[in-house]
Amino acid sequence: MIEELKGLFAHRQSLLEALRVHLSREQFDQIRRIFELLDGLLALLDQKNLSIARLRQLCFGASTESARNVCGGRPLKDPKKAKAKGHGRNPHRRYTGARRVRVSHPTVKAGQTCPECSRGKLRLRPNPAVAIKVTAQPPVGAVIHEMEQLRCDTCGRVFTAPIPPEAGVEKYDPSVGVMVGLMRYGSGMPFYRLERLQKSLGVPLPASVQWEQAHRIARDLQPVHEHLITQAAQAQVMFSDDTTMRVSSLRKEIQSQDEPTRTGLFTTGIVGKVEDHSVSLFITGRKHAGENLAALLERRNAPHPPPIHMCDGLSRNDPKGHPTVDCQCNVHARRGFVEIESSFPEQTRKVIESFTAIYRVEAQAREAGLSAQERLRLHQTHSQPVLEELRTWFAELIADRKIEPNSGFGKAIAYMDKRWDQLTQFLRVPGAPLDNNSAERLLKMAILHRKNSLFYRSQQGADVGDLFMSLVHTCRGHDVNPFDYMMAVVTNAKSAKTDPGRWMPWNYPSALREAAAPGA
Repeated sequence: MIEELKGLFAHRQSLLEALRVHLSREQFDQIRRIFELLDGLLALLDQKNLSIARLRQLCFGASTESARNVCGGRPLKDPKKAKAKGHGRNPHRRYTGARRVRVSHPTVKAGQTCPECSRGKLRLRPNPAVAIKVTAQPPVGAVIHEMEQLRCDTCGRVFTAPIPPEAGVEKYDPSVGVMVGLMRYGSGMPFYRLERLQKSLGVPLPASVQWEQAHRIARDLQPVHEHLITQAAQAQVMFSDDTTMRVSSLRKEIQSQDEPTRTGLFTTGIVGKVEDHSVSLFITGRKHAGENLAALLERRNAPHPPPIHMCDGLSRNDPKGHPTVDCQCNVHARRGFVEIESSFPEQTRKVIESFTAIYRVEAQAREAGLSAQERLRLHQTHSQPVLEELRTWFAELIADRKIEPNSGFGKAIAYMDKRWDQLTQFLRVPGAPLDNNSAERLLKMAILHRKNSLFYRSQQGADVGDLFMSLVHTCRGHDVNPFDYMMAVVTNAKSAKTDPGRWMPWNYPSALREAAAPGA
């Protein structure tokens, strides 16, 4: 049956073209998507060592891999204290984008004698009482200025009121392009959905106009994006990973080749930890993560030592030609045991409890704000004995033939044993991370875009998407409002082009204050 399906898919393009003339556009799109889904399923079935649990996870999504859900029973760590009743989900300090209105007391003021006791004086408290009012508004609004016109009934001359300054000279304010880019690439809303929403709200915004405005803003943001890439190249710690992506023009280019050397398209996510801030980058095209990271390291300044590089176990993530301190992801190693828990429940529980102990130590180091050296000593004291005991136990299981090397558990052990040095770099190298979760979280933004918008039309569209995603995710990593940041850069585009280093998400407020100062 599988071979019959493969034979059918070998001629799927001609079959689809034959069906196109007999079906409506909606029906044809449904049939085409069914073919794409089956094609993806066949690709999964061709993977080596694909377990039923892994196939179920890929098809239906992974449930949480917490120790409690995997092993069952009581939680392996103490539950958090219940939140006191009467407290909202978000305190007022988190509403950083809200407009704050100062309300004075209508009858008394600071310095007055207390009307209650008539002895003390009223002092202004540092923390005012608050009342939050949340309102809604369309993503993109419009204002129509109607200039009065008067016509002489004798000479026919028409007198028109002047256009007010706030109307501007251009129809579309830069904020439109910023908002469109933020919604499309930062929140996964395709152009056609925003077009439909705006039409229903009475402010039409065609998809073609959305692209024009986003592209226009991307040109102004290009200098800070380029500087962001240069900053990432100097990182002490780098995380990288890939996810598949669809770019229509590149796919047609591949299909036009008789024997393409590479058929995959990818979005690479790179996170660079540079001193006290982090940089997030997206790169879409035909290159793998290792090739994109190698291109990034070409910008690295010569005096910098090799960076610590965290990735998963795929060889294509290695930046060939550039020395790095290689680390590999402990979450991937742990997942190998999670996927076979139903077959080896007792053995799996021991492994997961060991990883839980290690992550408790990591959480302790993070909460205490330890330096890289202090964190290293803490892990050497508490995590190293746990891992040494685990490795000894693995060796005993194999030597005593309690576990078959070709079983699922044996293969999970072999995966860890083969990569032991890379998995345990955090016990030897200051600042070495435990896992690649930073890059995994980063790529969720690209996956959201892929699920909602399906594909980029061209490489230029992919480059614009990468730019917006890089800036938005970097802003979020620093708790910076991405809309305010991009508006600040666009409004001061000339200054940002001259000195982009002053307009990074973590330092732009000072540049903004200087630009707003009198005489600037």
